[in-house]
Amino acid sequence: MAEGTILLNMKERQRMLVLERVKQKAIKLKEASEIIGISYRQTKRIWGRYKRYGAYGLPHALRGTAGNRRKDKALKENVLTLYREKYRDFGPTLASEKLKELDGLEVNRETLRRWLRDACLWAGRERKHRRRRERKAHFGELVQLDGSDHRWFEKRAGQSCLMVMVDDATGHTEAIMSEKETTKSALSVLRKWVERHGVPAALYTDRKNIYVSDSEPTSEEKRRGTPHLTKFGQVCHRLGIEIIAANSPQAKGRIERKNGVFQDRFVKELRLRDISRISGTNDIMDEFTSDINKRFAIKPLHPANYHRNLPTDIDMEEIFSIESKRVVGNDWTLSYDGKIYQILNPKANSRPRKKVTISQRPDGKIFCRDGEHNLGLMEVGAKGR
Repeated sequence: MAEGTILLNMKERQRMLVLERVKQKAIKLKEASEIIGISYRQTKRIWGRYKRYGAYGLPHALRGTAGNRRKDKALKENVLTLYREKYRDFGPTLASEKLKELDGLEVNRETLRRWLRDACLWAGRERKHRRRRERKAHFGELVQLDGSDHRWFEKRAGQSCLMVMVDDATGHTEAIMSEKETTKSALSVLRKWVERHGVPAALYTDRKNIYVSDSEPTSEEKRRGTPHLTKFGQVCHRLGIEIIAANSPQAKGRIERKNGVFQDRFVKELRLRDISRISGTNDIMDEFTSDINKRFAIKPLHPANYHRNLPTDIDMEEIFSIESKRVVGNDWTLSYDGKIYQILNPKANSRPRKKVTISQRPDGKIFCRDGEHNLGLMEVGAKGR
């Protein structure tokens, strides 16, 4: 073996010190194998090379040579150029997927991660230690719901809100894009979930007044034995869904992490497709969530499905309507959503100054009832005119 300078790593230096003790007959080869932490047969092979070549026999014979699976240098340069031009803010995993899907270049995500770090293009993300709550055991036992306000279209449009639902047991996800996190958008994503999977046993939300209220229950709610319900809570009460309010964002870790996946992957997907409108976003939402579910959803611990099916003859428009109380004026009119409505067929014992229930359905239609009696309405003008 040629003479010259040789660099030994820490493991090789420690082996050399142990083998020197064997050479000096201070310990036996069997004891040396136990100290080094390798098998006796491997220790004999290393000892043979050490006796013949000295320290030169300790490094691996292939050190410094290119590996058989080493990627072509031109491929590496091409990938790094594409990353700089198209995928600068993509993580290694997503970038490797898009390089294969859009550019026909297949590079393992860990290989790409190493290339990016060597080129100072990727520093990784800071990891925070948090204690994870155990998943529920059944699909539909608990579904987390949250709105994620974000610049989903980057500089191409203003901020909007992604309404996301994630099953706690499986990670299965459904979502819609809306302008803001409102009662209407929360009900829209809940209806999408119910129509596809059934009624979940419970929802896990934050403490926004869209979902829960700290107000005292009304006399009617006291008779029912329920707390004061928001408009969203009223729909959940009709469906038999329990609302559980989280005390912190960390408590909703499952959906917070899923929001992070969307903010990473979905933003870039919208950029690549040059989509900058909410309607266009919802057109591709099912395609995107289907891919997310294939990649990240898992099987539940137990196969029983806790979703309940609704009767086939149920009116979903009525179930998902938003209800509120209004006071009837002396001229048998009432105001709602900036408009004035005339009551056409009041109940026999109805009277002005009485409270009635206004029900606005998802399709925009307005209904009014006094107890169980439906009152006809006609729009007669705008409020304040």
